[in-house]
Amino acid sequence: MNDPHPHLDDLRFRLAGDADLASLVRLRDDAARRLHALGVTGQWQPGELGEDHFGRIVETGEVWLAEAGCRAVGAWELWWQDEDAWGPQPVPAGYVHRLMVDRARTPPGTGRRLLRAAERRVAEAGRTLVRLDCLAGNEPLTAYYLDAGYRVVGRKEGKPQPGGTPKSFTLLEKALVG
Repeated sequence: MNDPHPHLDDLRFRLAGDADLASLVRLRDDAARRLHALGVTGQWQPGELGEDHFGRIVETGEVWLAEAGCRAVGAWELWWQDEDAWGPQPVPAGYVHRLMVDRARTPPGTGRRLLRAAERRVAEAGRTLVRLDCLAGNEPLTAYYLDAGYRVVGRKEGKPQPGGTPKSFTLLEKALVG
């Protein structure tokens, strides 16, 4: 019997480039549509971020792809600062944004695997904290990050959004142990 999902061991991670922009938009729009189907309409909107957004992040930060076979099945952005949400910070951290998984083509646990890969990259850069944010009031997503070892450390009201109006976010962080 053929398994339609690749196994977690089959995932490969690499930095995204300009040739990957369409795949990143597809992953983001698919994730937004999945959220809408679950009744979560305030987090992401389909069509909200295009190739221009991901192209800017590829140039100024890091965008990582998870691939299985020849297809992108997940991605995340990794920033080295995020003053819009966190303000100036005395302890350098890595900031994970837009963790996306193609749920139709991956088994359960893939998102957690991507999150661990992001945490490893932050540790490799010599930073001891990973920070992220999620829409205030999105209790299932907050619970997901709490279960992954993050803790709520604050709230940011009116954070500017690419392609949209400012929103309020729950701020979470995780200390990395060497």
